[in-house]
Amino acid sequence: MPISMYSASVPVFSSMLKNLSHVLAKGEANAAQRKIEPAVFLNDRLAPDMFTLTAQVQIATDHAKGAPARLSGRDPLKLEDKETSFTELQARIEKVQDYLKTFSPPDIDGSEDKTITLKLGGRDMDFPGIQYLLHFAMPNFYFHVTTAYAILRHNGVPLGKTDFFGRG
Repeated sequence: MPISMYSASVPVFSSMLKNLSHVLAKGEANAAQRKIEPAVFLNDRLAPDMFTLTAQVQIATDHAKGAPARLSGRDPLKLEDKETSFTELQARIEKVQDYLKTFSPPDIDGSEDKTITLKLGGRDMDFPGIQYLLHFAMPNFYFHVTTAYAILRHNGVPLGKTDFFGRG
């Protein structure tokens, strides 16, 4: 039986956002415990040319809300990238989680061949729905969730693979 586009997207995004929320909560608690200003973690990055922890979370949530919206033909939920605290990042994740609950299998299933057009680098890029989901949206989402995890881990937050996968 083939996997549905809905099953490959909404539940996966939702599950991993829950795990990202857990990772951020551990980061915030660790900063408080070690008496580190939260902005130190929120503004850190793994390399000078990479985005900050805050931006990683923003971009991960952008992919999580954008993919189901595009596949279903809706306009993605609009969120301003103004978060400056763990609390605000958690609220952003919660908004996206709530938005994901508005999708059902009939909204997304059957979008495998739907043309998804994105403006990338100043030009339009067209993807069939399945290629967009599996080769663009999901890899980008996981990259930014993983990088957020790695920034906190790099800063000494005691995180493990079980935290990333939601078993910690």
